[in-house]
Amino acid sequence: MFGLTDCNNFYVSCERIFNPSLEGKPVVVLSNNDGCVISRSSEAKTIGIKMGSPLFKLKEIIKDHGVIAYSSNFPLYGDISARVMEILRISTPAIEVYSIDEAFIDFREVPDNEISAIGHSLIKKIRKGVGIPVSIGVSKTKTLAKVATKLSKQYPSTKGFCLMSKESDISRVLKKFPVEDVWGIGRAHSKMLASYGVSTAYEFILKDEKWIRAKMGITGLRTWRELQGENCISLEDGTPDKKQICTSRSFASDLSDFEDLYKAIATFASSSAEKLRKQKGVCREIIIFILTNPFKESGLTHNQSALITLSEYTDNSLVIISNACSGLRAIFREGYQYKKCGVILSSIIRKTDLTPTLFASIDEISKSNSLMSVMDEINSKYGNKSIVTAAAGIEKIKANQNLLSKRYTTSWDDIIEVKV
Repeated sequence: MFGLTDCNNFYVSCERIFNPSLEGKPVVVLSNNDGCVISRSSEAKTIGIKMGSPLFKLKEIIKDHGVIAYSSNFPLYGDISARVMEILRISTPAIEVYSIDEAFIDFREVPDNEISAIGHSLIKKIRKGVGIPVSIGVSKTKTLAKVATKLSKQYPSTKGFCLMSKESDISRVLKKFPVEDVWGIGRAHSKMLASYGVSTAYEFILKDEKWIRAKMGITGLRTWRELQGENCISLEDGTPDKKQICTSRSFASDLSDFEDLYKAIATFASSSAEKLRKQKGVCREIIIFILTNPFKESGLTHNQSALITLSEYTDNSLVIISNACSGLRAIFREGYQYKKCGVILSSIIRKTDLTPTLFASIDEISKSNSLMSVMDEINSKYGNKSIVTAAAGIEKIKANQNLLSKRYTTSWDDIIEVKV
């Protein structure tokens, strides 16, 4: 059996830990630059606020319903997430951290008659120890555990825990469960299935295996088997390596000057390279993109990207930054107001799997590795961005965070004060 722990309305719940007066009120957390809604309380969902809604379109509903909005406080959310995961790690046989607010639990060695007690105990322990409400679903496969977790969120009578183990219970649930909500079935496949009259998960598993493979490939077939109780997706011991690494951001105000965009691309390229080294990888491709404001009714639009293929695999920040900035020169256009840009590293492999080319200089490789190690060590010891490249500049990219809460657990300046 597999379980899935999902933190309820996670970013909002983090804000409520240190401000209990937010309980029962409509609360939303916004993306970078206070752009769009990325987390909603149940009360905010009830009044019709949708995920991804731009803040400027919600002014009336915020005013009419007294909605409280916060800028995203990712250092705080990351620390709270680590505390939740640590409780799961010491209280269960094994876990796989799936995202900042989700983790799979390995219940395969736990007797079925003990799982329910463990699940309810975890919910209470996390609520008391961290302050975050969580929902847990348990079933025969990871895909079915995802379904069970949705039920634990949807029905208050479950008290946050749902165990689906009986075949009759699983069939009854799948007959009503929308196929587009199944983990592993994307938007394109949902539309395709709808065109063939498949609207529920149960109708999906009734399809012939050959038909599923022909229409949806190996990934679709794996989901089809998982919904029938066949374990096809194993529990990962560690965080799997990313196949692409992206760093991007919307700007507080539109940028038209090439030098400003140049610094942003250099900063994002440097950040992506650091992430690449953390997973001990090297890349061969770099994609950069620049976008004008899609919500601006007037003004010229220009959205373009560039793909740069490197001559050799690398994790060197200087090489990655140089090539990313060269790509910017090729696609930048004068006279446009750019709202967002980003850098994506692709064609990633493990550094240990890299075979040096015949013409590679061992001395140059050694110098590069030493330089990157020193940069990472300094930034780790003295704080992020303590040492940066000249191309990125020393000034931080300005961001709108006018509604930011304190970093109660990650900054001494913001530590909570108790008056007695």
